[in-house]
Amino acid sequence: MHVQRVALSTSPMDSWTVLGDDDAPVEPIERYLAFLTDTDKSPNTVKAYAHDLKDYWVFLSSSGLDWREVRLEDIGEFITWLRLPPAARSGRVAVLPSVEPHISAATVNRKLAAVSAFYQHQARQGEDVGELLTTWQPGGRGGWKPFLHHISKDKPHARRAISLKAPRKLPRVLTAAEAQAVLDACTRLRDRFLFALLWDSGIRIGEALGLRHEDIAAAKQEITITPRLNANQARSKSRRPRHIPVSASLIRLYGDYMHGEYGDLDSDYVFVNLFAEPRGQALAYPAVYDLVKRIRQRTGLDFDPHWCRHSAATRMLRDGVPLESVSTILGHSSVTTTLQVYGHLTAADARKVLEAAGWFTGNEVTW
Repeated sequence: MHVQRVALSTSPMDSWTVLGDDDAPVEPIERYLAFLTDTDKSPNTVKAYAHDLKDYWVFLSSSGLDWREVRLEDIGEFITWLRLPPAARSGRVAVLPSVEPHISAATVNRKLAAVSAFYQHQARQGEDVGELLTTWQPGGRGGWKPFLHHISKDKPHARRAISLKAPRKLPRVLTAAEAQAVLDACTRLRDRFLFALLWDSGIRIGEALGLRHEDIAAAKQEITITPRLNANQARSKSRRPRHIPVSASLIRLYGDYMHGEYGDLDSDYVFVNLFAEPRGQALAYPAVYDLVKRIRQRTGLDFDPHWCRHSAATRMLRDGVPLESVSTILGHSSVTTTLQVYGHLTAADARKVLEAAGWFTGNEVTW
């Protein structure tokens, strides 16, 4: 059983499916992944769900279970199975208690969310999924509540927790010195402009790769992120356009790039192939990640482009930009999303705020 990329004739975006041991699509999974694609979910999201459901189907097959007859206890067994090393999942290899779980608690919870969403979709389509959805559904903070909780929440009921406690990870950021090292490691103006844009604006790499020249308002020092289909499969998660102010120095670097490397090339895309064939084609994700690998080797920094986004957001918040404005610039669906990701202060951040408030001077009590 494996996950397979699918090219769609009706869209430039790829999709994914799960093939069984007979190389035929697993029908229940195929219907659900098709639904995700039809509702404009990101190809990366569809791919992640495909891998999660593939793991679930392998577990069902090894346990002799029909997906329509799974019980809550079987989901618990699925969690145990997931955390085993792959070689031990068949039961032929013993695992010592000291062996670390194969995957993290956060990954287990993500896979549980995929399985839950799959079952809820099947139930909405009229499939008989037995007792499972009358027993649990995702609750707040990753817990699981009875399926009819919204109707019977004021009545006594048994409640089972099936999620794992996962440590909260802080976003990875680049220091100013590290960002400078990344920029200085770029040997082309195009590449330097790409990373400068990510650092200055906080946009996603997919949004940068989908950028058109018409989206850059040089006089206003502003870029516009516009959701649209792109030939390079670059994607914006925002559902509506958003306007982002940028620095004058970034606009100057854009001008240098246009004059020094882009020239009279006829393309709507800002970032295109200039040094490899097919020349003039919109720059794609694989080319960017090849570039990232080269910069990692030159700088010794194990970074990825999304760190630039985290860095921009962190700088904004530390410099006192209101949370609502940061959320709008980042294109988050709500302020709550921004708060969940960036609503933290290091000790140094807290000291800076307290010192500005005069907390450490003029105390009424001495010691």
